[in-house]
Amino acid sequence: MSRSIKKKKRKPIGAGIKTGMAPGTMLFIGEKKQDKASIDIIHYSETELNELRDITVDQCLVFSKVPGITWMNVNGIHDINQIELLGKCFDLHPMTLEDIVNTTQRPKVEEFSHYLFIVLKMMSYDGANNLVIEHVSMILGKNYVISFIEDEGDLFDTVRNHIRAATSRIRLLKADYLAYSLMDAVVDHYFLTVERIGDRIEDIDEQILAEPRPEDIREIHQLKRDILHLRKAIWPFREEVGIIAKSDSILLQAETKVFWRDLYDHTIQIIDMAETCRDILGGMHDTYLSSISNRMNEIMKMLTIISTIFIPLTFIVGVYGMNFEYMPELKWHYGYCMIWSLMLAISLGLFVYFKRKKWI
Repeated sequence: MSRSIKKKKRKPIGAGIKTGMAPGTMLFIGEKKQDKASIDIIHYSETELNELRDITVDQCLVFSKVPGITWMNVNGIHDINQIELLGKCFDLHPMTLEDIVNTTQRPKVEEFSHYLFIVLKMMSYDGANNLVIEHVSMILGKNYVISFIEDEGDLFDTVRNHIRAATSRIRLLKADYLAYSLMDAVVDHYFLTVERIGDRIEDIDEQILAEPRPEDIREIHQLKRDILHLRKAIWPFREEVGIIAKSDSILLQAETKVFWRDLYDHTIQIIDMAETCRDILGGMHDTYLSSISNRMNEIMKMLTIISTIFIPLTFIVGVYGMNFEYMPELKWHYGYCMIWSLMLAISLGLFVYFKRKKWI
């Protein structure tokens, strides 16, 4: 894999569409990223905090009924049975369960009677400079949030650290603020992604101006694809944040409205940054082609100058290379030296002429 999104096996057009299946049928579509699915839970209030790892669905249901806020994080969405059991315990709509296990689902938000369903895409660069896209789903209930991620990792470590801090705002507010915090962590990763792309753009720009290489154009096209994936994630993300900010759902508290509006502003900022990067990459593509063309012109100019200098020399050598018997200069004692002097004089004269014309 070169430098961007982790490549999966190519699928034909239309792959992932569940042809012939009834709506709401659960079918995992994506790449299995861990062997065993697990559920971690953080239950907290203003004064209490409990963290448990690898718990059962029944325990999730018990904690969700205890006073306080419960965050259930499901690591691995390939376990259909586990997610189906969660759906039964929390009365989730079959279409919601279908979208949870479909990693090709675009970001969106849907409002149901007792929960909000949110789909988004997490983006980050790994250590090998590859853009990694992860499908993330969330269920926002009255006093709980269920998050579904493809692989166990540190995507939401900042949120966990805030919850562990006894004086943090998240410990004082309701479950909707927890959902906001998780989405804000996703937006933070978007900022980091755009910054990484910006750094790569600066490096490539300097390289193109100094000495353009074939791999530079490949890097430019790869960054363009990264920007395209970012735009496909952030545009619908902006729409769903706008919907949440304007929603009258009883699950959304009045005091958190200002945070949703701020998150919406951040998405606008990311979109502007992504558009700027895309425009710069388009200009860099033209700059690369111009640099290559200029280098080619310089090479052709030098070769033309050398050829021009050798044209009269070739003529002289050709004349005296003919096999005629009666050529007076052939028997002249100083003929060889004179021919060399003449050729050197012509070469020097042409060189001076080209120099004065600033062709070399």
